[in-house]
Amino acid sequence: MAQIDAFFKLMNDEGASDLHMLAGQQPVLRIRGDIERVKFKVLQNEELRAMLYEICPEDKIKIFEETGDMDFGYEIPGLARYRCNYFQQKNGIGAVFREIPSDILTCEQLGLPKVIAKLAALPKGLVLVTGPTGSGKSTTLAAIVDEANKTRKDHILTIEDPVEFVHKSQKCIINHREVGTHTKSFATALRGALREDPDIIMVGEMRDLETISLAMEAAMTGHLVFGTLHTLNAMKTVDRIIEIFPANQQGQVRSTLADALRAVVSQTLFKRVDVKGRVAALEILICTPAVRNLIREGKTYQIPSVMQTGKKYGMQTLDDAIMELLQKKRISAEDAYANCVEKQKFVKFLRKPPTDFTEV
Repeated sequence: MAQIDAFFKLMNDEGASDLHMLAGQQPVLRIRGDIERVKFKVLQNEELRAMLYEICPEDKIKIFEETGDMDFGYEIPGLARYRCNYFQQKNGIGAVFREIPSDILTCEQLGLPKVIAKLAALPKGLVLVTGPTGSGKSTTLAAIVDEANKTRKDHILTIEDPVEFVHKSQKCIINHREVGTHTKSFATALRGALREDPDIIMVGEMRDLETISLAMEAAMTGHLVFGTLHTLNAMKTVDRIIEIFPANQQGQVRSTLADALRAVVSQTLFKRVDVKGRVAALEILICTPAVRNLIREGKTYQIPSVMQTGKKYGMQTLDDAIMELLQKKRISAEDAYANCVEKQKFVKFLRKPPTDFTEV
């Protein structure tokens, strides 16, 4: 048993999502969104380095010492998997660990709208799950892939950095590929994927032009592609994809994206006030013919209006999702106001006037 495993056990017992280990500081847990220090001594650089290197593969240590940054996956059987990030900082070595539960929760267990599970049945196209770091994108995506795994008879290929949720083949066969271990990059894996007879491709992160371009190409050639982006809402997701391309290509990209895109799910996590835990508010955009036309014509600013009128298709705006959680008394008015888009709708729920001068 590695020395650091005791901290992972504590992390699991406390229901923490993240563990921070930093030279020159005490260990820190993130519990329900808040940072809390562990009652433990301040970690010295060489002591922490030895602790971290104990669980790290040798080839990854070499990468870390050459570059100062590195990601990999670590698993404690019977407990959980961890996404590990090592980095150099002013006082020495640092690391952040994100816990990935061994059990994959279903869409129903997560309380996701019914339309989310239906995305797993799409024959082809591009589905994007977006949101800020730590908003639960991987958990939602894992639930959708799990639904496909239970209901379809297909080949699912996942490309991640590192592999997070591990799915066991059920009705589908599933292959997990890790960037840096099984393949050089997301783009390399996507190019190879088209020769590996996949029906569904899950791309852990669409972070550059080449990966986004290849993902759209795969969606246009008859595959169902799931991917994640670090964007705040559906409208900004569409804009981000188009704007990453050179100006002279953006007209063509708009047309391709309009044809390829099937849905955008954008989520924000909130701390619950009724019970311990967190809950996600989801903005859902379904690409109806009206939405496709707006993307093609460069009128993405009208997408929120279409979402307001498209509730029969399963669409909802982030503000509507936040309002529903607030009215069910699952989240605080202050959190609702801080994360909503149209602030005026939520001011009346606040006990005190807002203090954020940028919203005045």
